Amino acid sequence: MTTPTTGSLRVPGATLHHEVRGRGPLLLLIPGGAGGAAAFDDIAGELAAEYTVATYDPRGMSRSTLDDPGAEQRVAEHADDALRLLDLLSPGEPARVFGASSGAIAALHLLANHPERVERLVAHEPPVVEVLPDAAEHRAFLARVRETLQAQGLMPAMAVFAAGLKKPGGGEEPKAELKLPPQAAARVEQTMANLPYFVGRIVPAFMSHTPDTGRLAALRDRLLLACGEDSRGELPHRAAAFLAQRLGGEPRYFPGGHTGTTTHPAEFAELLHAALVH
Repeated sequence: MTTPTTGSLRVPGATLHHEVRGRGPLLLLIPGGAGGAAAFDDIAGELAAEYTVATYDPRGMSRSTLDDPGAEQRVAEHADDALRLLDLLSPGEPARVFGASSGAIAALHLLANHPERVERLVAHEPPVVEVLPDAAEHRAFLARVRETLQAQGLMPAMAVFAAGLKKPGGGEEPKAELKLPPQAAARVEQTMANLPYFVGRIVPAFMSHTPDTGRLAALRDRLLLACGEDSRGELPHRAAAFLAQRLGGEPRYFPGGHTGTTTHPAEFAELLHAALVH
């Protein structure tokens, strides 16, 4: 695996840890969930032969520290962090961008507000539930997550959150056991450490965000919404597919489910490269 060059960038209210590897045109990977930059280690290694691959820990995650640890989070602020990284690593030149989950929500905001900096965006399963016809149900779901977190703590709140993301009526279907790559298994401890911040501040801010569909429709020639083959019916998949259709297109399907970059890195990287050049 290519060893990344690491650095830090001061931004308003935070210091961002970022990593760069490979050579070629810049590709910025914006992570979602609670994993941070390390969640992209496997896919970044696959893409480094074609691109200068940059990724980072979003503010408040892992090695990216907040000046005020209790600060509320906003999508616009996270998108501005991505913009500042583009300005650092690709000054004056538009870059290719990939965002996953909540990172895809930040990426959509980046494209809508700074299209001159984004040559092509692939947004994988952004949980933009406010675009769905049943958005009110999902607002109630997020309120239950928040109330459970306050009343019962992290793990009960995570159980409510996970249940709300599942396919409606899916129950507890047994799934084939999935063996994660060794490096992915080693990242679990850091992911667990990030969960309180993710559930308490990222989830409510990002999943209540409404993307600017008018702006995105005008920019759809440089935007591709992506969905996992194995996550059909789940909430992030539903939201991404609905947004793609609202913008006048269809999503492109990638291997695996919501975390396909981790479970199928080689196949995912190959399809991502194809999506970025077409």
